[in-house]
Amino acid sequence: MRIHVRGDNLAVTEALREYAVRKVGRLEKYFDAPADQDVYVTLSVKRGLHKVEVTMTLGGIVFRAEEKSGDMYGSLDLVVDKLVSQAERHKSKINKRFRQAGIRTLTAEVEPPEESQREIAGEVVRVKRFPVKPMPVEEAILQMDLLGHDFFVFANADTDEVNVVYRRKDGNYGLIEPAF
Repeated sequence: MRIHVRGDNLAVTEALREYAVRKVGRLEKYFDAPADQDVYVTLSVKRGLHKVEVTMTLGGIVFRAEEKSGDMYGSLDLVVDKLVSQAERHKSKINKRFRQAGIRTLTAEVEPPEESQREIAGEVVRVKRFPVKPMPVEEAILQMDLLGHDFFVFANADTDEVNVVYRRKDGNYGLIEPAF
């Protein structure tokens, strides 16, 4: 894995960079990642809280975690623990699906998401572009849970249309199928 560490309005010291690379590098044993796989670590300090964000895309699945604490090294430890938990949860769900439905290809290679931020008259402050990968609804729900989001936009493999899956307040999931 190639680990890219950057500071967001923060000068990253060599000791902090080495610690981040060493801690995040331990994730390699949980993920079957190729050597050229990129992992992005962003460090920042806001209002006295040290925040660490880690994003990695493996086989079309995005693993992302962020943690805040009073210490940057503590935040790095917490974010790695969160990613380990995501990896274990993902592997157990995949294994469960294999046992239930048999082995099939669940992921495809996609590019990492492009992200740009800009301010336009106080309306749109962030534009996010990402590759839309065809997947079944169950995999979209799994991806949404792994990201920790309340919704997920995906290309439905059954209908070849863009759909949105979302988490309802009652704990169930909803599916939005737009009609053009």
